[in-house]
Amino acid sequence: MTTTSSPDGSGTATRARWPWWARTLAWLGGLAASLALIGLLCLALSLALVYPKIPSIETLSDYRPKMPLRIYTADNVLIGEFGEERRSVLRIQDFPPQMKQALLAAEDDRFYDHPGIDLSGIARAALANLMAGGARQGASTITQQVARNFFLTNERQYTRKVYEILLAFKIESTLSKDQILELYMNQIYLGQRSFGFAQAAQAYFGKNIKDITVAEAAMLAGIPKAPSAYNPVANFRRASARQRYVLDRMRSLGYINDQQHEEALAQKLDIHASVSTYAVHGEYVAEMARQAAYDLWKDDAYVRGINVYTTIDSKDQAAAYAAVRAGVLDYDRRHGYRGPEAFVDLPERITDEFIDDVIEKHPDADDLLTAVVLDASPKRVRVARPGLEPIDIGEAGLKFAAASLSDKAQPNRKLRRGAVVRIMKTANGWEIVQQPEIESAFIAVNPMDGSIKSLVGGFDFWRNKFNHVTQAWRQPGSGFKPFIYSAALERGFSPATVINDAPLVFDAGQTGSQPWEPKNYDGTYEGPMSMRRALTKSKNLVSIRILKTIGTRYAQDFITRFGFDADKHPPYLTMALGAGSVTPWQMAQGYSVFANGGFRTRPFVVAKMTDANGRVLAEAKPLLAGDESNRVLDERNAFLIDSMLRDVVRYGTAASAMKLKRTDLAGKTGTTNDSVDAWFNGYQPTLVGITWIGYDQPKSLGDRETGGGAALPIWINFMGKALAGVPNIDRPVPAGIVSANGEFYYAERQPGEAIGTLSDDEGKDPNAVKSELF
Repeated sequence: MTTTSSPDGSGTATRARWPWWARTLAWLGGLAASLALIGLLCLALSLALVYPKIPSIETLSDYRPKMPLRIYTADNVLIGEFGEERRSVLRIQDFPPQMKQALLAAEDDRFYDHPGIDLSGIARAALANLMAGGARQGASTITQQVARNFFLTNERQYTRKVYEILLAFKIESTLSKDQILELYMNQIYLGQRSFGFAQAAQAYFGKNIKDITVAEAAMLAGIPKAPSAYNPVANFRRASARQRYVLDRMRSLGYINDQQHEEALAQKLDIHASVSTYAVHGEYVAEMARQAAYDLWKDDAYVRGINVYTTIDSKDQAAAYAAVRAGVLDYDRRHGYRGPEAFVDLPERITDEFIDDVIEKHPDADDLLTAVVLDASPKRVRVARPGLEPIDIGEAGLKFAAASLSDKAQPNRKLRRGAVVRIMKTANGWEIVQQPEIESAFIAVNPMDGSIKSLVGGFDFWRNKFNHVTQAWRQPGSGFKPFIYSAALERGFSPATVINDAPLVFDAGQTGSQPWEPKNYDGTYEGPMSMRRALTKSKNLVSIRILKTIGTRYAQDFITRFGFDADKHPPYLTMALGAGSVTPWQMAQGYSVFANGGFRTRPFVVAKMTDANGRVLAEAKPLLAGDESNRVLDERNAFLIDSMLRDVVRYGTAASAMKLKRTDLAGKTGTTNDSVDAWFNGYQPTLVGITWIGYDQPKSLGDRETGGGAALPIWINFMGKALAGVPNIDRPVPAGIVSANGEFYYAERQPGEAIGTLSDDEGKDPNAVKSELF
């Protein structure tokens, strides 16, 4: 404060004079107020201009996400999904509390309190960005993330942030908090092609979302921050660190107590790193169903939420998959260990990341797990798997690979440090195994309508997607003989007809190419025998004589009744030995005719297709046994072949099937030249099962490998489970069949005093030799 004279000199006057710093603050305050006013005016103008241009949020009110094509078994077990976005849409009340709490703790704990934006969060992010010199950190609420996921991009720009905030306000003014949270939990991307937490629970843990634990919920809730970085399959350690953060937040917010927190931290998570996350292995069936849906709707099939219901029974499918795996591995064990799959140079410090890289190049094949050998001796091999302590495999688990532990083992077959091997957990502990080179196929069908109950197209779909049931054209071998015998019954033969099992020689003039001297599999000949016994013993020379008598062109035409292609079976005598080409699918159709009493059914795997609301879009219309318009074979013919095929199981090449202790089984083994293909084709009146085993590039299975030894065990394994609890079915003798001397005959072809014998001059017309047969 200072004193001065008055302007007229009449006295003194006083006035306040503020210090410089006070004057400066006053000036800055006025400037700030002016700028704030200008800012508010600019913001108001921006809102007036921008807000009307904000996208309509009607799409949120009428939420219709891209829904994948889903494939189910007949009993509603999911076996496949196809589409860019795999998603399961749930209502908010269907998400378990622990999932919602974990998400709020991880992403937005004030979600139910703020109006769409969290001012404290924005302040924290703004300070962090100011110190970093640019946009480095966001402060997005769940509402803002919904706005971004549906309408905006993920670019870190301030202009985009303004739109995001405005959209958040608009969303909050239109939808309830639960509606917003429901949208978020169904829409957010969570890695592994999974959208929404329900789908992610299935992808990562193989669980329904309602069944997840607190620990699993925390793991899932940690993913949205960075799906690539916190994906527990791709980076388990980073995902675990994020999970711990979420669990700590849940405890601090009071969602869980100290004990629940400790239990969740201690829980060992079983992450599904496999390419298959389904309860039942139905990959080949799912692919067939996918193709059927695509044929109808093209690319729309993957986004419309179409559901395909197959004819597959989940229990039968699981039994078939297990039977094929066991049969192939048993074959593989019989033929010895080939050595490690590869060798790698081990670093001084072996990390999970290193092992992961090895497994990426040599993926696990279901229960055949990839491991790296750390140390090897004849009595113990130590191997490494990611996320686990080293596994010690003792002598019991090394028997199969023992030769590769010998000092005499060749370098490329020796089990040593750095070897990449396969291990499998068995009831007796870990053992070293190997990826089989052999392939196999299995199909089971209901002969009454053609519905397929199980189908396994190969040992491992992810190793080889070629469907051997539908695509593999292979020689059926002796498994084709029943169709030749059926043709013979139509031409006057009976199961009692006697044919000579003796050597035959055809010169080049007769064959049109090279001389041919067919032989029986065991190289022995038994002379004259009944047709029934010949089929039971699978006598090749008898089959050739039968075909030569009835005529190859007649047989070629006859087999089309069963669904076989005539052009795949040239009219030569080699047809009697199954030298043509069939698929397991065709064999299932063919044997169904014998099983159902002479009716042609058509195998099918898709029962119906529905839209996302359950409306039926397409439905199968199967051919039914019992409908006389579908009859292709005299009931008596089917009965006689069935009778003979039952003897094959009781007394012949398939006698090991009697371990199932059933009286209603029938079937025929099949082994081709040099044991290139091995089959068993068999049935019970309600279920036909076809098994094939062989190499993709045809080569011998081994001198002692036959249909009875390689394929039949798979069939027995499956049928033992599929027919458990199913009563034996006695087949009634149809009208027109009579019994004499312990054998069945057509009523109009009853035997005389002696059973006819087919001699060696079978080159005559079948009708001309009829009198010689009986």
